[in-house]
Amino acid sequence: MDSKQSGETWIREILDGHESHCMINFRMSKIVFTSLLRVLETRYNLQTSRHISSSEMLGIFLYILGTGAKVSQCRERFQRSGSTISRYFVVVLEKVSRMATDLIAPEDPFFSSIPEQIRNDSRYMTHFKDCIGAIDGTHIAAILPRNEQIPYIGRKGIPTQNVMAVCDFNMCFTFVMAGWEGSTHDTRIFLDAIRDPKYKFPHPPNGKYYLVDSGYPQMKGYLGPYSGQRYHLPVF
Repeated sequence: MDSKQSGETWIREILDGHESHCMINFRMSKIVFTSLLRVLETRYNLQTSRHISSSEMLGIFLYILGTGAKVSQCRERFQRSGSTISRYFVVVLEKVSRMATDLIAPEDPFFSSIPEQIRNDSRYMTHFKDCIGAIDGTHIAAILPRNEQIPYIGRKGIPTQNVMAVCDFNMCFTFVMAGWEGSTHDTRIFLDAIRDPKYKFPHPPNGKYYLVDSGYPQMKGYLGPYSGQRYHLPVF
């Protein structure tokens, strides 16, 4: 690692430079980068170590996520060893995961009010006044060693994670279950999420319900479409 431009120097150059450089490399503006760094430092104890600053740790994390860079590319970019890149990626991932559990939650945990988007629309108020959100799954491409790919290959034909997400009427995520293999059925992920207390799933109160698609079971608190009805946009 003999470049004169260290990772710390490169990070500082981006944060002092044109806004587009930060967007290209980290997929966020400079003010969002610095705000995120401050939150991770003050609330989630992301600390500068003897050899690397907290801003460079976050830069490594975002550079890999934002550009899909390999460890070998990060070694050259940040002038760090592969083990250092991997170690501090995991450190920041742990902090961001803790932050996610605090942020991805219902604004009103008791669902005591009717969403404004339903309350102010006469077409929906009568039928959906007790609806508190929607649940669906999505497949996100996953990069794994060749010998670990098979369980992650499902209907998409490529390795994916099957991620379940809950969204409210403000288009905000209120729960996310990530990590399941792409071959896993939506129902299994759903049942695991609502039955295991460690996930802190926001269960619907009595009389309230989520909308779900046909990949999920029909049960109290979860309303799916009538059997045989078309509802996916491509069908129309």
